[in-house]
Parts: sequence; structure tokens; C-alpha cells
Amino acid sequence: MLEKINEIAIEAGKKIMEIYAMVDFSAITDFKADNSPLTLADKEANKIIEEGLKKLAPHIPIISEEGKDIPYEMRKDWKEFWLVDPLDGTKEFIKRNGEFTVNIALLKDNAPVLGTIYAPAFDVLYYGEKGKGGWKTEKGKTEKLAVKTSKDKIVAVGSRSHGAPEELEVQKRYGVTDAITTGSSLKFCLLAEGKADVYYRHGPTMEWDTAAGQAILESAGGRVLKLDMEKFTYNKTTLLNGGFLALGSL
Repeated sequence: MLEKINEIAIEAGKKIMEIYAMVDFSAITDFKADNSPLTLADKEANKIIEEGLKKLAPHIPIISEEGKDIPYEMRKDWKEFWLVDPLDGTKEFIKRNGEFTVNIALLKDNAPVLGTIYAPAFDVLYYGEKGKGGWKTEKGKTEKLAVKTSKDKIVAVGSRSHGAPEELEVQKRYGVTDAITTGSSLKFCLLAEGKADVYYRHGPTMEWDTAAGQAILESAGGRVLKLDMEKFTYNKTTLLNGGFLALGSL
């Protein structure tokens, strides 16, 4: 199944890059109720992913950022479902810095067990499955993902567009010596491939922002926790996440 999901993510990424090549985004960009941007790329990628997942596993329901809002009463007893962000990092897409991704995750019993993150501008694919491991494919070469084990320096990764002062306190707690920023779910990927150790997010995110990244990071030996260090859960009454802490081998 993971191979098929990777193919769906790459197909969506190709469509995103077709739109990314346009000279002017103004005619294809709208704004949601919370003033966050929504582009034609979000919509077209979502269409490809939903069609692909329904063909692959028609019995598994889909929760997507660009899909229809599904009431909690309808989804509360779901044992298995997809969480999809067809274009994570729309602000980065509009800025044209390449730091945007396609996120697809499979959840069972409200925990991510499989995830794919594709960064189409860099043509880099990250994917992982619980109990089986995680991998990165770039330029035709595939390598196993593993969190960093050396502690000669502790690297924090933070959001390029959503940083918060509280991050500095967490960095002090973990003895962070270096800090880097990047957009979208690529922050989870940097932990999973051993390039960073800690990612603290103070502000809110949505469940589709974190599920694929969590699946990949955990497949590589890392963890994602709530700020009280308890298990990070999904399919809540609201799909809005609180703050969280993602760790490599710390």
C-alpha cells in the first residue's frame, strides 16, 4: 500500500509543479475564512489524492484539509481513515521557496501508522510505516531514515512562517546549540533523517499537518508528544491540534 500512496503523492506533486510554473498566482489564489491562502494547486492536488485513495481503498474514509467538513458524530467511531494535506505550506508555495509538501497519512485507532511526504519542488520523497521503518528517496537513490544518535550538538528546527518566542525556552531546556528553519512538514523529515533533534510547535496546527510527519518520524525512531509529554492523539472533537514536541533520539 505504501508504494501506491507514494505514487499518488508524486502525481499530485506533478500537478502542483505545473501550477507553480505559472508566472502570476494572483488569479488562482483565494483566501479562507481564517485569511489563510488557498490556491488552485491545493484544489487540484486534493482532487488527485482523493480519487487515488478512493480507488486504492474505497472502504477507508478520508479527512482532508480541502475536503468537506465531517462532523465528529459521523467520524468518532472510525477505526481507520486517511488524513490528507494536499499542499502543506501554501505560504511557502506562494513565496516560491520550494518548501511545500504533499502529506498523506493512514491512521488506525486514532494513531498514524503510515505516512508519505513528497516535496515536489525538490523531488524528494519521505515515507514510513510503523514497525517497518522509514525511507527517503532522492535523485533515484533510496536510503533508510534514522534519527540522529550523535550528541556533539543539538539542533532545533522551527517554522519559517509560524515561529513563536516560546520556542527559545524549549531550546534552552534541551541544550540546543544550533537552530534552522524550514517550511511545512519538512521539519519532521529533518528529524527523521538525523539532521535535527527537536521541533517544538507552540501555535496551533491541524491534524492533517502532523499525521504524515509523525508516522515518518516514529518509523525512524523518533517521537511526537503533547506539551504535557502525553501521547499525541487524533480524530478529536475538533481537528485543531494544541502545541506539540517532536523529538529525534532525545
